[in-house]
Amino acid sequence: MSCIINIETSTNVCSLTVSQDGADIFTREDHTGPNHAVKLGEFVDEGLSFADSHAIPVDAVAVSCGPGSYTGLRIGVSMAKGICYGRGIRLIAVPTLQLIAVPVLLHHEIEEDALLCPMIDARRMEVYAAIYDRRLQEVRGVQADVVDGETYKEYLDKHPVYFFGNGAEKCMETINHPNAHLIKGIEPLSKFMYPLAEKRIAEEKYEDVAYFVPFYLKDFVAKTPKKLL
Repeated sequence: MSCIINIETSTNVCSLTVSQDGADIFTREDHTGPNHAVKLGEFVDEGLSFADSHAIPVDAVAVSCGPGSYTGLRIGVSMAKGICYGRGIRLIAVPTLQLIAVPVLLHHEIEEDALLCPMIDARRMEVYAAIYDRRLQEVRGVQADVVDGETYKEYLDKHPVYFFGNGAEKCMETINHPNAHLIKGIEPLSKFMYPLAEKRIAEEKYEDVAYFVPFYLKDFVAKTPKKLL
């Protein structure tokens, strides 16, 4: 088992957890954001200081790698790389949609044949979404979905499907299927990352610190500010 710095910045929430031997030993969260550029540096200093003061060697940094907020992902991955360079440790990438599914599996009763559909809001009726089974095996890959009544029908006709994440609630009326279930209040948080991070350590799935980039799914499009006069 390892000591891991877990970083999550894919949505408006900024969070950091230090985990050791499969347990959360230090966590900081900010839900007032997006304040990642300000808060994440503070959280990293506090987390590393906590590990150092307890003589706990940090073995790796895990970062939520997307999809999600373009700016948030860049800040999180840049900070994770900086720690890895500075301490000479490994980098682990955790897919954000898998991460969102962890608290559902830990804290909610769902049917054996149920499917999980985590959603991240991509504005209007578009979401970043994937479909997993209860083992987090991919049933359908990550896509940017413009949601209508047919988008998930092939899965809903055969299974109960649980929708959650900050893009789910706006879609439920449109999906409108008896097998569609909404779980509210599910966010991607660093305190749920370390089971996925430790699995990647066991499988020796590490990223190249120099060349790794987040999974944005769509290209960033800069907008021209509105003229005030």
